[in-house]
Amino acid sequence: MPSPLCHALLRNLDLFRPLSDSQLDAALREAVPCRLEAGEAAYRQGAPGAHFFVLLHGCLKVSQLTSEGDQVVVRYVNPGDMFGLACAMRQSCYPASVVAVQESVCLAWPASAWEGFTAAHPQLSAIALQTMGQRLQDAHLRIQELSTDEVEQRVARAILRLVQQSGQPMQDGIGISFPITRQDVAEMTGTTLHTVSRLLSDWKQRGIVSSGRKRIVLRSPAALERLFENAQPAMDCASCLSCRDGSPAVQAQEAIAAH
Repeated sequence: MPSPLCHALLRNLDLFRPLSDSQLDAALREAVPCRLEAGEAAYRQGAPGAHFFVLLHGCLKVSQLTSEGDQVVVRYVNPGDMFGLACAMRQSCYPASVVAVQESVCLAWPASAWEGFTAAHPQLSAIALQTMGQRLQDAHLRIQELSTDEVEQRVARAILRLVQQSGQPMQDGIGISFPITRQDVAEMTGTTLHTVSRLLSDWKQRGIVSSGRKRIVLRSPAALERLFENAQPAMDCASCLSCRDGSPAVQAQEAIAAH
C-alpha cells in the first residue's frame, strides 16, 4: 500500500482530485511506489507492458529507437501524467522507452488491474482516453511539422512547447524546469546536435535564449515565435531520398501515433 505521502501527492493532482477519500484508497490498493534515479528507466522499448503508471514527482523522457537505429525523443512526462498505457491500447509490449531525466517518483499498477481500475473509476477512464487522444493528436502535429517546417522553425516550436508545458520563472527568463541537453532537442526535432548548437548560439547572441549545461532559458518568447511565423516556406524537395522515405524522426512519430 502506498504511503500517506503518496496519498497526499495524488490528492493534489488534477487526475485524482475528483475522487473521494474512499475512492482514492481503492484506486491505490494495487499501486506500488517506484523511485527512479536520473538516467534510470521505468521500462524499455519492446519490454512486456506489465504495468501502467502515474508520475507523482520529477520528469521522464519518452524516446523511441527507430528501425534505422536512430533515437527520437517523443515527449516528456510531467507530474500528474499517466504513462505506460500499453494495456489500455491492447498492446503486449511498450512502444517506447521511458527514462527519468531527474529523480522521480511514480506509482505503478499491474496491467491486469486496468479493466477493474477503469470500471471502478470512470472518471480516470475518461481522463485516460482523453490523454491517449491528445497524444495521438500531438503525434500527428509533430509529423506535419517534421515534414513541412524548416529546421529553425522546428527547434523554435519545440522549445516554446517545452516552456509552455514545464516553464519555470527565473531571473533571466522562463526556464525549462528539468535538465535538457542540446542532443535531446536534436532528437525531438529530427536534426543534428551541430544544428541545434548553432541555432542556440545564434539565439543567445540575439538575446532570445540563454543556455548552459542541460539548461535552456527562454528570454524572449515573442522573438522566438516570430522565428517560425516569418519563416519562408520550405523548398519542394520531392526528389530528396530523406523526404521521400521519411526522416527517422517522422518514422518514429508515425510508429508512436499508431500505438
